[in-house]
Amino acid sequence: MIERSSSPEGAPRPGGGGPTGADADGRDLVRAEAAALERAAEGALRPKDLGEFVGQTRVREQLSLVLDAASARGRSPEHMLLSGPPGLGKTTLAMIIARELGAPLRITSGPAVQHAGDLAAILSSLEEGEVLFIDEIHRLARPAEEMLYMAMEDFRVDVVVGKGVGATAIPLELPPFTAVGATTRAGLLPSPLRDRFGFTGHLDFYSAAELAQVIERSAGRLEIAVDPDAAHEIASRSRGTPRIANRLLRRVRDFAEVRGTGDITIDSALEALRVYEVDQRGLDRLDRAVISALCTKFGGGPVGLSTLAIAVGEETETVETVVEPFLVREGLLGRTPRGRIATPAAWEHLGLAAPPQSAQWGAQPALTDDPGDDIGLGRFA
Repeated sequence: MIERSSSPEGAPRPGGGGPTGADADGRDLVRAEAAALERAAEGALRPKDLGEFVGQTRVREQLSLVLDAASARGRSPEHMLLSGPPGLGKTTLAMIIARELGAPLRITSGPAVQHAGDLAAILSSLEEGEVLFIDEIHRLARPAEEMLYMAMEDFRVDVVVGKGVGATAIPLELPPFTAVGATTRAGLLPSPLRDRFGFTGHLDFYSAAELAQVIERSAGRLEIAVDPDAAHEIASRSRGTPRIANRLLRRVRDFAEVRGTGDITIDSALEALRVYEVDQRGLDRLDRAVISALCTKFGGGPVGLSTLAIAVGEETETVETVVEPFLVREGLLGRTPRGRIATPAAWEHLGLAAPPQSAQWGAQPALTDDPGDDIGLGRFA
C-alpha cells in the first residue's frame, strides 16, 4: 500500500522544467530532474523489488542485509538515508523498501514541509511499521527538522498548544516507523539529522552496460523491440542516469513509430538521437554551446561565469547548476579560481585544434567584465 501525503508531491520541482519542456525543444532531454508528467511515465517502469533493480550492487546488498535482519527480528529497520545525484533511483528504492517490508509508504518532500505543524500532522497519522519517505530532505525547514530529530530517536513529538506564556507542550507518542530520506546534497544535512540515520547508501552513476540492461527491461515493459546495439547506443548517451536512459528510449520509440517500422534498430536510434541533438557523449545543444563559446569566443578561457552565460544566451544559474556539473565530470570544462576553462578534451570533442596555452590550464588572464564574477576566493573549494 502506497500513500501520498497532502503535499504537492507531483508539482514540478526547481530545475525540473515544465511538463512539456523536455519534449518541446529537447533542452531538458538529458537533464536528470523529472517534471510532473514524467513521474507518471516513470511509475510504470519502476522495478518492484531488489532483485529486479539494476545496478547499485553495493547498496542493494547492504539494503538486503538490513531489511532481512529487521524482518527476522520482527521489528522496523533503522532509519535510512539515500544520497546521490538525481535520477539514479532513490525514490524507487524507497518504494522497494516499503514493499520488501510489507509496510505502507507515506511520501512527502522537504519543500512541502515548511512548518513543524505540517510534519506533526504527517507523523501523528503514521501506522506502526510504516515507511515515511522524505524526498529532498535537505530542504526541510528548521522547525520541522528539529521535530524530526525527536520523532526519529524517541518516537515522540511535542505539540505546542497556545502562544506566549500560556503555551503548553503536549507529548505525543508515535508508533515505531522507518524514515527514509533522499538527498542530492548530503553535505547540506546538519550533523544531528545525519547521525540519526542508521544506514546511509550513496548511489553512483551507472555504467553503459548497466544502462543497456535498464533500457532493455524498460523496452519490455513498453512492449517495443529494441536491438542490443541500439540499447547500448542509447545507454552510452544517457549520462550514467537511468531516468535519462528511459527518457531517451521513449523519444527514440516515438521516432521509430512515426518514421520507422516501430522497432528500435541501431539506425533508427542514431537518427532519432541526431534529431534530438544528443551527441555521442550525451551533450545537448546547450552543453555544446557552452564549450564552443569557451573555445571559439574566449580562446579556452579562463572566463567568468556571467560572461559565459551571456555568450550563450542563458541565465547564470542555468549554466552553473544545469550545464557545468556534467561538463566537469566529463573532463570537458574546468573551474579554477580565475574562471572557467576549456580542457584539451573539449577542443578535441569540437574537432578543433587546442592552442598551446590550453594545456597549461589557465595561462591566459581571466576574461570577464566583472572583477567579482564567480571567481571569489573559496567558491570552488
